[in-house]
Amino acid sequence: MNIAIVGGGIGGLATALYLSRAGIAVRIYEAARELKPLGVGINLFPHAVRRLYELGLEEPLSRVGIKTRQFAFYTQHGQLLHEEPSGLLAGYNWPHISIHRADLHQVLLDATLKAIGPERVHLGHPCTGFAQNAEGVDVHFSGGLASIRADAVIACDGIHSAIRRQLYPGEGKPVFGGINMWRGVARGKPFLSGATLTRVGPISTGKLVIYPIRDYDDGTQLINWVAEIRRHVDAPNDWSKTGRLEDFLPAFAHWRFPWLDIPALLEASVPVLEYPMVDRDPLPRWTFGRITLLGDAAHPMYPRGGNGAAQAIIDADVLARELTRGGDIERALAAYETARLPLTSEIVRTNRTKPPDHIIELAEQRSGYQPFTDIEAVLPKAERDDILDSYRRTTQFDIAAVNGGKA
Repeated sequence: MNIAIVGGGIGGLATALYLSRAGIAVRIYEAARELKPLGVGINLFPHAVRRLYELGLEEPLSRVGIKTRQFAFYTQHGQLLHEEPSGLLAGYNWPHISIHRADLHQVLLDATLKAIGPERVHLGHPCTGFAQNAEGVDVHFSGGLASIRADAVIACDGIHSAIRRQLYPGEGKPVFGGINMWRGVARGKPFLSGATLTRVGPISTGKLVIYPIRDYDDGTQLINWVAEIRRHVDAPNDWSKTGRLEDFLPAFAHWRFPWLDIPALLEASVPVLEYPMVDRDPLPRWTFGRITLLGDAAHPMYPRGGNGAAQAIIDADVLARELTRGGDIERALAAYETARLPLTSEIVRTNRTKPPDHIIELAEQRSGYQPFTDIEAVLPKAERDDILDSYRRTTQFDIAAVNGGKA
């Protein structure tokens, strides 16, 4: 088999690693002329870490990431709403790792170059479309390379996938849910446990997700934050767009908590990135003959619950397993779709309506967005646990699924 992977992001690199490990020849075609560090923090939950360790990446990930120990949910007034252990401390056989997206990408890129050779990673070739017949696929590019021939093509070219656009020409722009996001990082002293993924406040008035992604020798950390505010301003999705502090800082100006001075953290962050929270509606199918979609090209979702990159990594694992069963390529790609499309479609819908931080929304609504004296009277622990457990089951990273099988 000769497989072409269009896109050299997290999903594309993970796919290349899984396929090359199975003895399948792969080539990667990436639009960017240079693979630059992009984005900020990302969370890898145990269902994703299990697979990355399986690919032999335990040592480099442990070197550059932080093994998160705890989840904590707070109201906009700094009141603790819920906390629970994560990763190894929660009983998983694999850790939860918080990491800079650029560090994760570099770990995957280094492993891919070693596995398939740099001559098989082609940069500066934006995909413009494809044509296929019963024997193979011709993929067309701009940027100097006219076209290549492959036995099959895996589209890992993201939310603006050129291959998806050819398959679904009338789909239009990504779906904007009315929530704008700002992201940044700042170096500072550890807060709470020093390894806590913290969610604070409701979307309706302003929400923050805060967690460390890198340790330094002097005892400081690189702290990642994400601000979310409901605003009906639609704009193109662009990870590298520069945001303005004055557009969102007022919503958090009074958030000076005993465990962290939020305005100081935000003001210390340069640059700030801005982009809308967008996804796409689930598709009826991903696979068309010898072409299939993977990761954000198949199922872009709101960045909630740590499942964007995780589901792309799981896609890669399942796809490789189907292709190595032997037999017909088209059957293998169809079997991959059957295994993955229904689950990821449900995650897309759940991330819109009931992500883990839904418990903050409920508690704030029930308390009238005012401080409370007894959280059990507002949102009992049993109800909080049920919401969080339901999300874990939907996304298949509950302990039983991850530890007991290949969820």
